[in-house]
Amino acid sequence: MRNATTPTSAWHTWLHFFGRHILILLFLTVALAGMIAVHWYFSPSIGDVQAVARSTQGLSAPIFKEIPARPVQQRLAQSPGPIRIGIIAGHAGFDSGAVCEDGLTEVEVNTVIARLVVENLRARGLAVDLLDEFDERLRGYNATALVSIHADSCVYYNEFATGYKIAASPFTDSTALENCVERVYRQVTELPYHANTITPHMTDYHAFRTIAPGTPAIIIEAGFMYLDRELLTVQADRPARGITNGILCFLEQSQQ
Repeated sequence: MRNATTPTSAWHTWLHFFGRHILILLFLTVALAGMIAVHWYFSPSIGDVQAVARSTQGLSAPIFKEIPARPVQQRLAQSPGPIRIGIIAGHAGFDSGAVCEDGLTEVEVNTVIARLVVENLRARGLAVDLLDEFDERLRGYNATALVSIHADSCVYYNEFATGYKIAASPFTDSTALENCVERVYRQVTELPYHANTITPHMTDYHAFRTIAPGTPAIIIEAGFMYLDRELLTVQADRPARGITNGILCFLEQSQQ
């Protein structure tokens, strides 16, 4: 037969239990109170929840955070680096280039036009380097633009062997320089563009691989020394002006 538990003994049992676990019970009580306080403090009011739910059709609530005002600092646009143009007189300091039957050489034609371009640009207050074909300064040459001036063959092929052509560096984006010079040169000289005779010697021009990366560069064959001879010699100021204005077009676009 089991002994019945009296109310007094049960009460003593509970007191003994609470006495042994009083610290745990106090910790749980404090933790619960803390969670209730945090929940109450950070929970939005019912009105806020309803307002956001109506505006966003969702159940999100706004969170507002005080952010101290910061002074606005004006940033001035950086000035562009100094402009420097490199002009190569094709074949200068190396060989004669193409030669006509009467002794006129390509290097003579190239040098006259190149010097006129340099004079035109310097008259605009620009820094310009007149360079030879394999000039030592070309190694790692860093400039705003580089233009190598050449002339085409002095042999008569047919009546279509007239005009100019341009090849741009494949190592640096030179499209803007190429487009400007091509368009302006055609307007000034009234020569046709002779694209079908652009050679690998132009597209893989040695200076493209020598100058510093980032320097836009082109090579231009200013005309054929047979059918375009008068323009290239007697009227050399016209091709020089076409190249000059093409470079100025590029500089104007690059500064926009």
